Amino acid sequence: MTYKPAKPLEPHAKPAMHAPLSTEDISLKPDNDPAPAPFGAFAPSAAQAAIIALAHRSRLKRGAFRPMLSRLVNLLRAGPLDVHYQGASFRFYHQASATERGALFNPDYNVEELDFLRAHTPAGGVFVDVGANVGTYALALARQVGAAGKVIAIEPHPVTHARLAFNNAASGYTQIRLFAAAAGPADGELMIETDGDNLGASHIVSGQSSNKAIRVPSLRLQRILDEAGASHVDALKIDVEGFEDRVLTGFFKEAPQALWPRAVVIEHLSSKEWQNDCIADMRARGYAETGRTRSNTLLVRG
Repeated sequence: MTYKPAKPLEPHAKPAMHAPLSTEDISLKPDNDPAPAPFGAFAPSAAQAAIIALAHRSRLKRGAFRPMLSRLVNLLRAGPLDVHYQGASFRFYHQASATERGALFNPDYNVEELDFLRAHTPAGGVFVDVGANVGTYALALARQVGAAGKVIAIEPHPVTHARLAFNNAASGYTQIRLFAAAAGPADGELMIETDGDNLGASHIVSGQSSNKAIRVPSLRLQRILDEAGASHVDALKIDVEGFEDRVLTGFFKEAPQALWPRAVVIEHLSSKEWQNDCIADMRARGYAETGRTRSNTLLVRG
């Protein structure tokens, strides 16, 4: 998710849309349907399951083939698919979401990042997912921290957030706190819009917004952590496609070091949009880069 800021509120003012901070307050149905069917209602047909299994055990699980597989599966039966991924239950709307296609057709989707986060998040620990999308990280780490742990999942887009809420409910997790807000440099509001047909690539609008833009609440990361009752953070993943610096730089400047995550996965694909090099800022604060994937940089606090 990318965020591009709209006009903020006064520094100490409450966001005009402060109410929908958690799933208890959100009015959207979990799968954006007036009468959502229970998980399992959209289980893959035999033919669909065969295609998914073929992708899992072959080179077809790679990104270049996934849109084609998605179209083929959709021709067999249009609509979402209910499947299990990383030990959790998901209803994947793969037709218009690169993330959901990736997780549907590749059982090892983002596995290097997930293994890194698991290695630094103990049972009973705290994981924060900034730009949680439909929960492919948050739900995987919920299993890792267990019932005694805590996952804080932040996703502002109302459609994506509703899907995240459905997946969480279908998985039966109680340790995930969902926030229907964007993490930002200030408490207020932001405008977000989606480019093309990839819902997961929604971004904050800077400058002139299109008629597709919607207004969402924005909260400082420290405020979100305080509201979630987090006294520390073991690991954090952030994917906000070019707005990572505006979320993190102010956080590290203002938050107590007790809240600084011990491990961070940060998407670097849109780093050219950063106003400040937030990875360099983290290095200056004692973080060391321990790995780099095609999309993400992995850092550990020394």
